[in-house]
Amino acid sequence: MRWKQLKRLLRYYLQYIPFTINTLLYGMAAYIGYRILYQPLQKDEVAPFRPFVILMGKIVFWFLVALVLLSILSTIASWLYYLWLKHNKQYKLEVSFTTETVNGKKNKLFLQAAINGVYRPLLGFIKGRLFYDNHQMTETFSLLSNKRKEKSLWRAAITGRSRIELPDIKEYELKGGFVFFEDMLHICKLAVAQPIGGHFSQPPVLKEDDDREVYPKKTESMDVRIEQLRRVEGEYLNYKDFESGDDVRRIVWKVYAKSGELVVRVPELYEPYASHLYFYASFQSVLQPQWMNEGYFKEMLNYYKNNVWTVYDALSKKEWALRYIPDQQFNIPEHLPDADKTSRIISNSEWNNEKTLQQYFNPRHGTVLCVSSLTDLDELETLLHQCDASTVIYFVKLSGVFRQFAAWTWLKRLILLPPKDRLNKLRATWILSPLRLQVLKREKAIEAMLNKANATTGIL
Repeated sequence: MRWKQLKRLLRYYLQYIPFTINTLLYGMAAYIGYRILYQPLQKDEVAPFRPFVILMGKIVFWFLVALVLLSILSTIASWLYYLWLKHNKQYKLEVSFTTETVNGKKNKLFLQAAINGVYRPLLGFIKGRLFYDNHQMTETFSLLSNKRKEKSLWRAAITGRSRIELPDIKEYELKGGFVFFEDMLHICKLAVAQPIGGHFSQPPVLKEDDDREVYPKKTESMDVRIEQLRRVEGEYLNYKDFESGDDVRRIVWKVYAKSGELVVRVPELYEPYASHLYFYASFQSVLQPQWMNEGYFKEMLNYYKNNVWTVYDALSKKEWALRYIPDQQFNIPEHLPDADKTSRIISNSEWNNEKTLQQYFNPRHGTVLCVSSLTDLDELETLLHQCDASTVIYFVKLSGVFRQFAAWTWLKRLILLPPKDRLNKLRATWILSPLRLQVLKREKAIEAMLNKANATTGIL
């Protein structure tokens, strides 16, 4: 068993231990206070007001002890009552997830939690924690609000709403959870396991927009006119059944000789109608597969997903209807709005090499394409020769996720405590990583291709 997996299992089972570090600290404080207050007095050291001060100290000491004991006893009572509710009425923690806009950034993940019938400890707390995937855990969240029964003052449940931040942008599988009953000083923490299942996604978030002028190439309706004429497939490509009024010179006699059906060629046209923007984002990776599980690739994937979502959000504000075409297959509920469905698809996407860039992107229909530093260089060069100025290519430089300003970083470490940033360790090792040289070399080659291309390009 790997050390990380063993560590996660150990953290999971430690949730059942009712004592915390506060148990030791407050126990030591109570012992020291008791020894000071009940230390025998020497007759030659007794000050006039010292007995009175000690008496007041004892009163305060025992008042605090009684208050803490009352909170602990009420915590135990609430815990036992919930165990009874769980066993007899099958009450359990209920959770749901929503995405909201915070400080102008869309797709922040929030958790809504509720427990029916439970009583909060006197001066205490009820908290929860979820476990997902391979015994990984979220931070604890509090249930501080009351949900009243309809047309009644009695409480039906306690609820809580918390912001959830998870390490990767992807779909997670819930494996279970815990509800904790804690006293006022967090001296004891009584846990109850919760049978929770299901899936939820950590969605991508917006970065700075790079808005480009785009025009759709695909027609699904004749409701929207465009300023530029769009080329329509025709001569020697599409046929239709012969109808009265058609030019007999366009009859395809070879087809008639084989099938006995009269068909005519549809001439190539330029029409001023187009209704949909087709947006493609390639998650192709041609680098060594054994590196895929490294932290670098996970952070690059998160960075790329955020940029793809940002481009999608910018395009969705256009007047055209937007269609996102994934390069992988997913089972996403059809009833979801287009934006939510696309967010789920982007969240679940992984680096892959199942489709070539030529198989995935069609320049005749696709308007916008996102590529990364891991894209096949030969395929991209071939594709760029087929594109014109109406095609917009966004290039996401994955090395940007590890970008840092060395002087400012050292200054912060000398003067201020460094912030909690899970990328700090990866940034420190990225400079010496052999992967860095490969990625930078590929990015330089892709930029050179884009500068020579006829397509409209943007670098993110």
